[in-house]
Amino acid sequence: MSRQSHTPEPDPSEPRPTPPARRLSKDERLARLRLLTLRDHDLLDWLAEHYLLSADQIAAALFPSKRSALLRLAALHRYEAVHRFGDTRTGTDQYLYTLGPLGIDVHPRAYSDPLRPDAPAPRTSVERAHRIIGSGRMSHLLGTNQLFIDLHAYTRADRDAELLRWWSEQHATAAYAIAGVRPDGHGIWRAAGRTVGFFLEHDNGTEPLRVVLGKLRAYERLAEFGPRYPVLLRVPNRRREANLLDALAGVPTAMPVATGLHHEHPAGPAWTLTSDPGARRWLHELPSDHGPDTATNPHHYGDPDDA
Repeated sequence: MSRQSHTPEPDPSEPRPTPPARRLSKDERLARLRLLTLRDHDLLDWLAEHYLLSADQIAAALFPSKRSALLRLAALHRYEAVHRFGDTRTGTDQYLYTLGPLGIDVHPRAYSDPLRPDAPAPRTSVERAHRIIGSGRMSHLLGTNQLFIDLHAYTRADRDAELLRWWSEQHATAAYAIAGVRPDGHGIWRAAGRTVGFFLEHDNGTEPLRVVLGKLRAYERLAEFGPRYPVLLRVPNRRREANLLDALAGVPTAMPVATGLHHEHPAGPAWTLTSDPGARRWLHELPSDHGPDTATNPHHYGDPDDA
């Protein structure tokens, strides 16, 4: 007797993006693509790599006001460039956005699964959105992305500051696979005439300290032949930070390690070096080394100031 396969019933409490009403013709899609602005493309680039962003995050990084952001996001939703769904899990009480079918047309190779990087590509943008929503990582993704959004927003007020690189976990993990690092994000930040690379470990306080500290071993391997960027351990409260600083006191590391708190602005004096836990430092003040410009460091950043 053949065994029948059963499709699991969807969880009725799970937020669900609204699927497109009908399939667009090629001419309709081309017409809508022509309506996208450079800023729209920046947003779609981010959603392709970083999975989802909140309305507040998009407004802070790309728009002059929350109202103008919501008006444009409503238009992008009509164009089916983005999906949106109410955030019922992380408590932000706002829309969250992922790529819609038109956005997938622009980015057909978007990262598709926060839990399984090697998973087969989803058949539709709705399936991709369900994978993100159902991954259980929404809070972690939003928290990780918030640091980079804050840096982008900072550059709008300080024209001398620039976020030169913003890589997701999957991008950075693939780029530095030889060392086995798995950062939650990787960036290169320029401010006050200095360029600092960094790896982010966004900690929600749910893992034992030994697990967090164990992640540093891969960064030690990377520092042997690649960049020696500071590892930012960003934690939810001062008690967690104090425990990390105590655990790392007197422990030499090949790369800088700094702790910071979720609520502190990442561009400012928010970071405490574990090797020198005195006054908090600005992000651009942290020690950073791009590493050798050799085949063992294929993603070497060529700082113009070093030329």
